[in-house]
Amino acid sequence: MALVAAGDHEAFARLYDAVAGPVFGLVRRILRDEAQSEEVTQDVMLEVWRGAARYDPLRGEVLPWVMTIAHHRAVDRVRHCEAAADRDRTVAAGSRETPFDEAAEGAGTRMERQQVRHCLRRLTDLQRESVVLAFYQGLTHREVAERLSTPLGTVKTRMRDGLIRLRDCLGAGS
Repeated sequence: MALVAAGDHEAFARLYDAVAGPVFGLVRRILRDEAQSEEVTQDVMLEVWRGAARYDPLRGEVLPWVMTIAHHRAVDRVRHCEAAADRDRTVAAGSRETPFDEAAEGAGTRMERQQVRHCLRRLTDLQRESVVLAFYQGLTHREVAERLSTPLGTVKTRMRDGLIRLRDCLGAGS
């Protein structure tokens, strides 16, 4: 990695040969689309080339470092694609002439928001903070753990317990 960081093309070619297959495999499992997987794999390898100086051998091996980059890129791509699909659905729904009672629709939406806020208030502070960071700010479990300076397993447990409580609270109100 030190040679790659110094701009050694041959060292990067050897690194590429060693990690591109596992990177593509991981990305392919997440994206399930070959063309996008190839594109994300290329982005990951470019990021490895450009960011090789950030690699710290004291923090772990090269392959897990590269695979972490790949996982983050693949998850970002999924989120991007889902957001684009949501925008498309919103535009398509807005273009249809669907008669509805705007006042009733607005009242229903307000009531749902109030119910969600009510149920969020019933969570512990730690559960609520984890759930809000993940679902309203779009952070991954790992990013929530880093933001809260809390072990990843603890964050996952808080979120699972919080989501169960939310489900039960929202289900009880239905």
